[in-house]
Amino acid sequence: MGYLYLSAAHKSSGKTTLSIGICAALRRGGLTVQPFKKGPDYIDPIWLSAAAGRPCYNLDFYTMARDEIHGLFSRHAGAGDFTLIEGNKGLFDGISLDGSDSNAAMAETLAAPVVLVIDVRGITRGVAPLLQGYLGFAEGIEIAGVICNQVAGARHGDKVRRVIEHYTDLPVLGMVARDPALNIDERHLGLMPSNELDAASAKIDQLADAVERQVDLDQLLALAKPVADGGVESPEGPSPLSRGGCRKSPSPRGRGVGVRAQHEALTPRIGYFRDRAFGFYYNDDLERFRQLGARLIPIDAIEAPQLPELDGLFIGGGFPETAMAPLSANLGLRQSVAAFIEGGGPVYAECGGLMYLTRSITWGDASYPMAGVIQADTLMHDEPQGRGYVRLRETGAAPWGRVVGEGEEIHAHEFHYSALKDLAEGYRFAYQVTRGTGIDGARDGLVYNNLLASYTHMRGVGGNRWVERFIELASRGRNHLQ
Repeated sequence: MGYLYLSAAHKSSGKTTLSIGICAALRRGGLTVQPFKKGPDYIDPIWLSAAAGRPCYNLDFYTMARDEIHGLFSRHAGAGDFTLIEGNKGLFDGISLDGSDSNAAMAETLAAPVVLVIDVRGITRGVAPLLQGYLGFAEGIEIAGVICNQVAGARHGDKVRRVIEHYTDLPVLGMVARDPALNIDERHLGLMPSNELDAASAKIDQLADAVERQVDLDQLLALAKPVADGGVESPEGPSPLSRGGCRKSPSPRGRGVGVRAQHEALTPRIGYFRDRAFGFYYNDDLERFRQLGARLIPIDAIEAPQLPELDGLFIGGGFPETAMAPLSANLGLRQSVAAFIEGGGPVYAECGGLMYLTRSITWGDASYPMAGVIQADTLMHDEPQGRGYVRLRETGAAPWGRVVGEGEEIHAHEFHYSALKDLAEGYRFAYQVTRGTGIDGARDGLVYNNLLASYTHMRGVGGNRWVERFIELASRGRNHLQ
């Protein structure tokens, strides 16, 4: 059992396609592969989960305390033969000037050896000072090897390899040729999610084939750090790179103490949309629902004629605009969702879920009616309307009550190209936005009956125990009905 961190010199170097290919190739070879992804991403983890055949988990300094990062990683890293952590952006990139939230900081926090992906288009000898700079920029980072991507041909690859071997001690693990066929269609949130792409399996196989041909997987595995070496143990105190990069450990308030015992006998039924339009869920959040006694019921928003018997409904994010015609055509489900909300059913909707609950979605010249619960229309734009990390201050209006202590803020994220227009007046909002955009630049978390709908994507961690609170709300309604 070993693990590696796959990063790059800069964004769009090809590390995600290589990560997918590596996971799939090693799985094909009979290994159990456990993927992780740095940052608040949904799309890459969907692909990595499909490639590895196991849930991918997100590691994020902004939303997670340092002990939570170690805890989540340690719980799952030792379960497989090989663990791959895919970074975001470049190795030393992040929001903080000191790099305390960078990939390098995450790699150091987990004591993970780094394999660096270098896009070598238009470069030969220049790769030497680039790598020398990365090797000497920060202590505590072990760059164990390099994979060259976008190689123009055998001659180009041979020259780049000889340069690296002459000027550094880094092993070259692979020379991956430039091949447009390996690209995955990109859209406004990044890589197209595999739950929507019919040819996802074929694409994953294609990436695995390319990796098997051009990456030395045996050498890659030899560089992996054994979990038994204690590499996933939390070091004493903050490291130089990670100092100040993680949130402080959350206060006991909002932790949902006693929720498990409360719900062991209740087994609330929580439905959630999972189909080609909706698929943005954190795997550890879904697992938390199950750990607390909830029965999760997947619902295809395009095919299901109506809601099954439920105690609560979770509509996550996705790309409903790409499926708005079939979503709109499913009148039975739209009416069933509206009736559930009007009847006081607990519903939590994020981003795409918020869009589904408005009167309509308009994208370009096309417009289709949606559930019509929220008196507003959704309009798609060409540029992001809200993007990045957010901070929210609770107003006390949420149907499930507060999840953090008075004066504390919720750390989460948003990424949406849509905005609401012609929003009716009179709605209450669960959050004041202190960083980010939300629904109107100042507020998020629209509240109607027992519905909370927001552009913000939540993470069920110590600083935001929304899963516990939602289960409590659903269970209260179930107990009342009984």
